[in-house]
Amino acid sequence: MEKITDKIAALPSDANYFSLEFFPPKTQIGFSNLQTRLERMSSALRPLFITVTWGAGGSTSSRSLELAEICQRQLGLTTCLHLTCTNMKRKVVDEALEEAKVLGVRNILALRGDPPREEEYRLEDETEDGEDEDDGNEDFTWAIDLVRYIRRVHGDYFCIGVAGYPEGHADQSHPMDQDPLHDLPYLIDKTKAGADFIMTQLFYDVQAYSKYERMLREHESGTFAKIPIIPGLMPLQSYEILMRTTKLAHAKVPPDLLHKLQGVKGDDEAVKQVGMEAIHDVVESIRDVKAKGPRGFHFYTLNLEKAVSSLLERCNLIPPDPEENKVSAVDDISILVNGDAVHHRALSSTSSSAAAQLTTNTHRSSSPARPIPPNSNPLSREATWDDYPNGRFGDARSPAFNPPLTYSPTSLTVSPAQALSLWNTPTTPEEIDCLFTSHLAGRNPVQLPWSESATLSPETALITSELTQLTRTKGYWTIASQPAVDGLPSTHSIHGWGPPGGFVFQKAFVEFFVPASTFNTTLRAHLDRLSKEGEISFYAGNAAGAFQSSENSEAVHAVTWGSFAGKEIATATMVEEVSFRAWVEEAFGIWGEWARCAGEAARRGRADKARESRDFLRRIGKDVWLVNVIGHGYLEGGRLWEVLMKG
Repeated sequence: MEKITDKIAALPSDANYFSLEFFPPKTQIGFSNLQTRLERMSSALRPLFITVTWGAGGSTSSRSLELAEICQRQLGLTTCLHLTCTNMKRKVVDEALEEAKVLGVRNILALRGDPPREEEYRLEDETEDGEDEDDGNEDFTWAIDLVRYIRRVHGDYFCIGVAGYPEGHADQSHPMDQDPLHDLPYLIDKTKAGADFIMTQLFYDVQAYSKYERMLREHESGTFAKIPIIPGLMPLQSYEILMRTTKLAHAKVPPDLLHKLQGVKGDDEAVKQVGMEAIHDVVESIRDVKAKGPRGFHFYTLNLEKAVSSLLERCNLIPPDPEENKVSAVDDISILVNGDAVHHRALSSTSSSAAAQLTTNTHRSSSPARPIPPNSNPLSREATWDDYPNGRFGDARSPAFNPPLTYSPTSLTVSPAQALSLWNTPTTPEEIDCLFTSHLAGRNPVQLPWSESATLSPETALITSELTQLTRTKGYWTIASQPAVDGLPSTHSIHGWGPPGGFVFQKAFVEFFVPASTFNTTLRAHLDRLSKEGEISFYAGNAAGAFQSSENSEAVHAVTWGSFAGKEIATATMVEEVSFRAWVEEAFGIWGEWARCAGEAARRGRADKARESRDFLRRIGKDVWLVNVIGHGYLEGGRLWEVLMKG
């Protein structure tokens, strides 16, 4: 039950240390597999401490506490629990802190998040069912309020960390205010209120960080003279994840690094290598500056293993193993007798080649693998779970499946004010039709609530006419899709990915919302008929938790795969029941967030229209089904669109 600051103080003054961040996975199987991964990583990497994230408004509180218990009690890792104070009832904060005490967790990272949902969204006549009027968000508007509250109620029991922003904190509503000097008075107040260490947001601009640390250390108040300042770093896993993360975090990518990455952005392995060297250079640059005590580094892992382990090894941050020379003769005999144990003991977190030894029944090819997609052997999948991360279209068994990239208290990627500007306050299905068709047309790009950009990807742009026809003719509101691809070079300017010299394949798929009246009458029967004919597979769910599918629960559909010289067939995108169910919950939550944003318009003098829109969006969210349809005829590029239009 050690405090982070006590562990840091016990290190030699010239020592280096590191910590790792993990989030509770969205699927139960991912959570179970994370526990196994943590066991390997804790043994092989030996971090000084780990942190566990906390979902918006306590949405993952039970899973966060469960993960904290595994780390603190079962694995013996000094654990720091994130706690966000916005959209949080005082009762939830109290319960979380008391539970942390029970678990032996003595470290809290006190975060603010975005403005409280009740103050941003709630109409004057609107209250939550069962809400205690004396238990609102008033106590916790800023992170400093949470720091003060913990100190007032729990004294010095907890070691408290707060966030720092080397490039300045940027509120989505006020991005022009992004300046570390603007944040400085608030950080001084948080530190004086009782913060014990500062952990920074991720960055890639080492010059910005060095300037930031120097500003704090040399501040005339002396507030930051001795407090541990821990820089936050995120290993690069793919170009898309980097762009998405840095956009949401308002972090800059240095021009020279961006130039290198753009040259290899279609090859994830090459991106990882460029990223590893870039982070290594950042670490070395920071280490070159004399610190006020031991020098630490915090890594936002996104629950990844190989990328993080390789980077720590490259940076020479892994401490010696005190048990390295304590293998008994009995252990040696058991290893020799049990072949499985040989592989298990030989597999280190830093060895991707060892992981490959565990794969069985794999396909290897240097030419197009048409027309058969890769199989889904569990051991083969585990070895390559995170090689090609693809958000919610990745492998739901992976601990890193669909990671949260911000600590926003909503599922939207824009502020409520921006949401009103983008989507207004619709009150008819025709207005929503117009929003979707405008997004597809791209003339006046409109970002959808379920997307992160107003701009269509080059790949989606190839099928805009088909998607627009589905919207206008069928009333399907499409939110995800891809065209079919049959053996194009991996260097193709639009569809290419992976190392040069390979071939890539795709099954077409489309995901859309559809009214219940349409789904329950014509569409469901049409999809059943097409699936029996082998044309398609489908998954469908609604806000009430109803679920229908053409598949059994174990079916996994590879919809993007590649064949590369000397390598297994690689699956980059897949669709299956576990991941789809997890997405259904999030997707319908976005309807609720949109409804709340519409309600905010009441504060701007349009109360009747706002309430009508809020109620309309709530009805739509409860009525529609979310449907994902996969076309198996990828050798016939337009087949999926053809059969869907016939229904």
